[in-house]
Amino acid sequence: MKAHFSLAFNNLRRRKLRSWLTMIGIFIGIAAVVALISLGQGLQNAISEQFETLGADKITIIGKAGFIVSPIASELSSKPLTEKDVEIIEKIQGVKIASGFLIKSLEVEFKKEKKDVLISGIEPDEYQKMFEGTYEIYNGKDLKSKDKSKIIIGYNTANKDFEKKIIIGNKLVISGKDFEVIGIMEKIGSPPDDSSIIININSLRELTNEPEIISMIFAKVKIGIEVEEVAENIEKDLKKYRNEKLKEPPKTFSVSTSEQLLETFGNILGVVQAVLVGIAAISLLVGGIGIMNTMYTAVIERTKEIGTMKAVGAKNSDILFIFLFESGLLGLVGGAIGIGIGIGLSKGAEYLATMALGTNLLQADTGMTLIGGALMFSFLIGAASGVLPAMQAAKLKPADALRYE
Repeated sequence: MKAHFSLAFNNLRRRKLRSWLTMIGIFIGIAAVVALISLGQGLQNAISEQFETLGADKITIIGKAGFIVSPIASELSSKPLTEKDVEIIEKIQGVKIASGFLIKSLEVEFKKEKKDVLISGIEPDEYQKMFEGTYEIYNGKDLKSKDKSKIIIGYNTANKDFEKKIIIGNKLVISGKDFEVIGIMEKIGSPPDDSSIIININSLRELTNEPEIISMIFAKVKIGIEVEEVAENIEKDLKKYRNEKLKEPPKTFSVSTSEQLLETFGNILGVVQAVLVGIAAISLLVGGIGIMNTMYTAVIERTKEIGTMKAVGAKNSDILFIFLFESGLLGLVGGAIGIGIGIGLSKGAEYLATMALGTNLLQADTGMTLIGGALMFSFLIGAASGVLPAMQAAKLKPADALRYE
């Protein structure tokens, strides 16, 4: 085997230009596949971390309007979520606490500069009990229920979104009303969160003149209680209140556990990633055809050489292995180059996302499993592409091969 490998390697070295041109399709395909898989896996890991922070004991209730399921859909729905829904959820056995959120995009003015900013209206004491430890204040203090004209702001809101930096004590004008900044949050890594403003929900209702409507509801389940069971009870009781049929899916709201939301995101990412990898795999098919073409050409060029080897005792299996090793090496070297390019592309995308978008959700996960799998796959692609040419070479008769012109 060592002799076969050495002979195959030397044959490829003698035809450097052809070998490089043959490998182009392989390393382009492998580079694309490695970059897409590493970014997809990194994004999956980042989302999983976000949901771990959210906690497995949380249930999310979101408004639904037709096919739209989002906080905005609550306002579009014929029967939006309201404080009454929160009261019903709080009474369900197993629910420790339930809290409504109101999310609005409003015009914010600072030092005569105006921006549209995402405003999150919360009930501060309930929010802190619900999401203890999910965010930290690096400057100032947290919001309290009694703070009616005070706000806390995201890292980007304070440091990047406006031309002048916002500090503790500054006043922001939201829809014509002054609000004092009392706290600035640590950077979370999610652009919507880092560019947000958190305000008392009652203050936001006064600004928008919507006394009852809320965008979404979070419920925290008591320790030791089955989250799935509580979610089913929430869905059943809300259907009764909203006069919806118990045996049909809810029409005006959606109930999801953290695990279900994570699974949904995972499925969506999986489908998108599979489509992109499938497109990139076309390059591998082209590369495989290129290797096959090169190996057929090599068989024709080296017919006399094959005859000589057979005349001095080489077996059919020896000739077969030499050509298989050659094609496999083309795939392996092309794959190694592609892996290097793919890792570079994924790390470059991660850097750009961090610098330009301010998010750490897009991370490249370039583990040894991915690298080893890509190398093995590229070798197999190369070897498989060389099977037919190798078989043709092995079947040549010594006398015919020596007479070949």
